[in-house]
Amino acid sequence: MNELFKWDFIYPSQRMPILANNIVSTSQPLASQAGLQMLLKGGNAVDAAVAAAICLTVVEPTMNGIGSDAFAILWDGKKIVGLNASGRSPTAWTPEHFSGRKIMPLIGWDSVTVPGAVSAWIELSKKYGQLSFRELFEPAIKYAENGFLVSPITAITWQSQFDSYEKFIPNFKDTFPEFFNSFFRNGKAPKPGTIFKFPAQARTLKLIAETEGETFYCGDLAKKIVAHAERTGGSLTLGDLENHNATWEQSLKIDFNNVTLHEIPPNGQGLAALIMLGILNQFELSSYETDSPESLHLQIEAMKLAFADAYRYISDPFALEFNPLSFLKYEYLEGRASLIDLKEARQFKEGIPKKGDTVYLTTADSEGMMVSYIQSNYAGFGSCIVVPNTGISLQNRGNGFSLVEGHPNQVGPNKRPFHTIIPAFVTKNGKPLMSFGVMGGAMQPQGHVQLMIRIFEHRQNPQAALDAPRWRVSQDLKIFLESGFNQEVFNGLSQLGHEVSKRDYTRFGGGQIIYKLEDGYLGASDWRKDGHAVGF
Repeated sequence: MNELFKWDFIYPSQRMPILANNIVSTSQPLASQAGLQMLLKGGNAVDAAVAAAICLTVVEPTMNGIGSDAFAILWDGKKIVGLNASGRSPTAWTPEHFSGRKIMPLIGWDSVTVPGAVSAWIELSKKYGQLSFRELFEPAIKYAENGFLVSPITAITWQSQFDSYEKFIPNFKDTFPEFFNSFFRNGKAPKPGTIFKFPAQARTLKLIAETEGETFYCGDLAKKIVAHAERTGGSLTLGDLENHNATWEQSLKIDFNNVTLHEIPPNGQGLAALIMLGILNQFELSSYETDSPESLHLQIEAMKLAFADAYRYISDPFALEFNPLSFLKYEYLEGRASLIDLKEARQFKEGIPKKGDTVYLTTADSEGMMVSYIQSNYAGFGSCIVVPNTGISLQNRGNGFSLVEGHPNQVGPNKRPFHTIIPAFVTKNGKPLMSFGVMGGAMQPQGHVQLMIRIFEHRQNPQAALDAPRWRVSQDLKIFLESGFNQEVFNGLSQLGHEVSKRDYTRFGGGQIIYKLEDGYLGASDWRKDGHAVGF
């Protein structure tokens, strides 16, 4: 199986893959080691994934927290299983509640949906874990209580977020005092290599561990969240928290070059990756050179078509206008593919089928279990709402709703919003092959397919595929390219009508991959993040 790709490393990188029988790959080294500790204690890949996820809320707070949402896809030893632990909107969020607004809020209580990450930890541990729930919290509690050294890229992001808040939020310090005092002590972001402690977060994690999560949705912590909402203008109620539940899902999938890509069904945007790949199936990608303007043009146009459908149709599963499988039928994909002009960039509208900032991690163990897991606040630290004396920073996923009347994703009570975070998984002949993901908002489905093409079309090894430069569809005909593409690519795409501009690495997400070899695994980690893959 390891002959499926080449072992050369043709792009500049700071990484080499890890080859081992047990692997944890995350976006932060301390979180990777937290997962590894669970494997060394006799835990399985799920124990490792949950421990790493909990640890990430402490050591990479710029991307996720206790108040985040989460999704997972795993091979449980026999089959693919999906978990949707995204939260729903407060009961009070009727369309009238947002009347007079032109866009959904990005910060403040009117961007806060029920946090689902804690429920993901509970469900995964309860159903598949081998270690006790409490053990999974030990590394995170230690780092929150005693402090950890802030890693370099996390520090850069921390400073960038601080600069944005100061620039765009009037009287930032006084508007969100609890948030400011929690994360910007002494009026600044921490520098790389400095110690950051958060004792309140340690106390909260201990409570969650001791009560197996009950406190967060119907106990003392839930009451603290609601009390803060009542004092400061939030709509979240105890009933909203008590009624939350994570749901086990059957994955959506599509075949590509003798392998199968699996994604979580809506309300996540994984469907966009599947549509794009299905459109590309209508072309002979192998006839193009790997990083040629012609190949990239085709991929970009397919992504634009997929996004046109995703932004129009993806919503809470109970509000969908069409069965997601309708978008993956051959006839529909063939019709969408026919809209692509190989000589010119186009703008696309949605089709009509026939009825019928984020952390990603992956783990695998010697018994064959593999986990693909993603957890996020959405934009940076989230809503800027921090519950006093708890360290709970609440997500701003409500921003994902639409205010367009009649849109399936229109804001409403007890709905799951359009979600950007998506884990991915690849099988071959019904067996697990690759667990992977790419962080970064709308970059995620684009990143999934770029990795699929590099690994399964051009046979690049997973680390090289992560190292490679990326493109990103922005809006209309605007395309962002990362440094690493040669000038011929910039010129070629411009000649085809794309509005091309260069952006730095922060705009192209960060990924992790575990690939199952004939014996053991290959673990790869993206140079665009602090993290790494570890194993034994």
